[in-house]
Amino acid sequence: MTTTIVHDPPPAAGGRQSGPLIVTEDTELLDDLLRLCAAAGATPEVHHSVPAVPAAPGQRGSWEAAPLVLVGDDAARRVRGAVRRRGVVLVGRDQDDSGVWQRAVEIGADHVLMLPDGEQWLVDRIADVAEGVGRPAITVGVIGGRGGAGASTLACALAVTSAREGMRSLLVDADPLGGGLDVLLGGETAEGLRWPAFAASRGRVGSGALEESLPELHSLRVLSWDRGDRVTVPAQAVRAVLAAARRRGGTVVVDLPRRIDDGVAEVLAQLDVGLLLVPAELRAVAAADRVAAAVGMVLRDLRVVVRGPYASGLDDREVARLLGLPLAGEVPVESGLLRATESRRPPGASARGPLARFCREFWERALVEKDGAA
Repeated sequence: MTTTIVHDPPPAAGGRQSGPLIVTEDTELLDDLLRLCAAAGATPEVHHSVPAVPAAPGQRGSWEAAPLVLVGDDAARRVRGAVRRRGVVLVGRDQDDSGVWQRAVEIGADHVLMLPDGEQWLVDRIADVAEGVGRPAITVGVIGGRGGAGASTLACALAVTSAREGMRSLLVDADPLGGGLDVLLGGETAEGLRWPAFAASRGRVGSGALEESLPELHSLRVLSWDRGDRVTVPAQAVRAVLAAARRRGGTVVVDLPRRIDDGVAEVLAQLDVGLLLVPAELRAVAAADRVAAAVGMVLRDLRVVVRGPYASGLDDREVARLLGLPLAGEVPVESGLLRATESRRPPGASARGPLARFCREFWERALVEKDGAA
C-alpha cells in the first residue's frame, strides 16, 4: 500500500546524482530496502538516526542533501526533531497500524508506504533518484481527425522545431501501420532500436539507456517501427517506454493512430496535451467528432488544430465550436512542403515556414503553461 500526502522530491544538490538516505535499526526492513535499492541501481547511505551535520560552515548534512529519505517506522520518533524537508517516505509493514499517519505528520513525511505492497512504487522512486530525474518532459500527442489529415507531418514538425530550439526532443511513432516516422525524416537506415526491441519489456525502462539506444535524426531521438514482420507491443511495455521518455525531460511528441487500443490508451494517459488535427471541411469535422469522443474518454486536455484551405462557411473558430474543443491554432497550407519531404528534408525544417512558425509558437505557449502549473 502507498498513499500520497504531498509529493515531488527535491533535486539533488548542484544537479548531482546520488542515492537515497535510509534511517532504520530494523534489520529485516533494512535488508528489504537495500534489496530494492539494488534493484533500482542506487547505492544508499544508511543511518540509525538523523545523520550529524558536517562541521564545515555552510555544508549540508545528508538528511537535508539526500534526494530521497526512507525512514523506517521504528525510527520515526528518532527523527521528529529533524529539519522539515520534502522527499521523506515513512516505510512500515503493519497494514493495520492506524498510528502510522500521526507519525508521518510528526516527521513531515510526503508518503506512507507499506511493504511488500508498495515495493514496485518504491523501486520506481529510488530509480528516479539514481537517474537524477528532474522536471518531466512536456508530452504532446498528435492525432488526425480523419485519414490523411497530416498528423504525422505535424508531429515531426513539432519535434524538429523543439530540437532546433535547443530542447532535448524525442519523437515517438505510436502507429504501427503508419509506415514509420523514421522514413518521413529520411532515416529508415539509421542505426538504433525500434519498437519491436521493446516488446518484451517488463517493469521499468531506464530513461538514459532508452535515449542512447534510439536513432538520432535532425538532433532529436526517434522511436519508430521497423519494416520486418509486425510485432505486437504489449500495453505494459508501451507504458514503461513512454514513462522512461517522460522522465528524461525536454519534450516528447507522439504520433497517434486514430484507432484506440490498450497501448494507445496507455500513451493517452501520460500526455500533457493532445492535438487533434482537422482539415477544414465538413466531412473531416464529422469524422473528427468521433475521434474526439474516443480520445476524450482518456485524455482530459484535447485541443483542435485546424488545417486549411477552408471550405465555404468554415473557419478555425467554427471548426473548434462544432467539435466543442479549445482551439490550439491554425496550420496554413505550406507551399513546397511535399517537394521538401521528397527531397529528404523533414517537416518543419524551414524555420521561416508557416508550419515551423506554428510549432514554435505552440512550444512557447506550452512552456508558459508548464511553468504556470509548476
